[in-house]
Amino acid sequence: MENIIEVENLTKKYKNQRAVDNLSFEVRKGEILGLLGPNGSGKSTTINCILSLLNFSDGKIKIFGKEMKPDSYDLKSKIGVVFQDVAVFKELNVYDNIDYFCGLYISDKLKRKKYVEEAIDLVGLKDFKKYYPKQLSGGLLRRLNIACGIAHKPEIIFLDEPTVAVDPQSRNNILDGIKTLRQNGATVVYTTHYMEEVELLCDRVIILDKGKIIASGTNDSLKELASTKEKISVEIKDLDLAYIEKIKALAGVSDVTYDNGILQTSYKDENNHLEHMIDFLKKNQIKYTKIFSERPTLNDVFLELTGKELRD
Repeated sequence: MENIIEVENLTKKYKNQRAVDNLSFEVRKGEILGLLGPNGSGKSTTINCILSLLNFSDGKIKIFGKEMKPDSYDLKSKIGVVFQDVAVFKELNVYDNIDYFCGLYISDKLKRKKYVEEAIDLVGLKDFKKYYPKQLSGGLLRRLNIACGIAHKPEIIFLDEPTVAVDPQSRNNILDGIKTLRQNGATVVYTTHYMEEVELLCDRVIILDKGKIIASGTNDSLKELASTKEKISVEIKDLDLAYIEKIKALAGVSDVTYDNGILQTSYKDENNHLEHMIDFLKKNQIKYTKIFSERPTLNDVFLELTGKELRD
């Protein structure tokens, strides 16, 4: 696919510290790219450099094949940005807020009216057009923030933590809206602290840590990086700890823990070990209430690579 954003050897220094360290990657047309990393990993700095909101120490950034500069207004008109902090006018109602931000790019009144109505429908604010920001719940306010950022139908959209602290209905609405934007041809760069959103939305993922890319690929290819290939969890009340050493000796076992009545066994190969574990439990007359097997998650990979949970 065509590269719509190209970042080459991007470096951003703050005094002696490198917030972004020789970063190179591309964003492909029509994809949703997840940009993940612990707090302080360089995500926001990278995005601000791409948008030319920050000067950077070294490197090149191209958008639509052109070098991105602070005065590249032709490029910026094709970009939509929704930052984590809500930025709308308290004095304007929902419709007028969206109309104002859309009007920064779309001068034709009829076209702008159409775009504003479509943005309202996309985020599910049809019943709240005349409401002022102070009258909206946190979830509705975030929907308004998104509508303001995407009403002019940008070709590239940066979404920074768009579902933080929202109710489940608003969250589902926002995620459905992002899918629709991609279906309509937009390219999305997405940051979040919710790994389930990454697995649901993103075509490709880049994991940053300390300003460097430590892994990139599809959800499935990143899961292949996990050293643990299978985990089996068993609910057992009062397990005799002598059995833990026996389980450790089973084929393929890499780790065994028993905590709060949950026996968890990790395996270093991809063989299906569930049947063997059930046989072991039966043979040793160990009573259990529940047993299940799971493959590595993206969060397992993230924790293994960075030493942190995504939400830390």
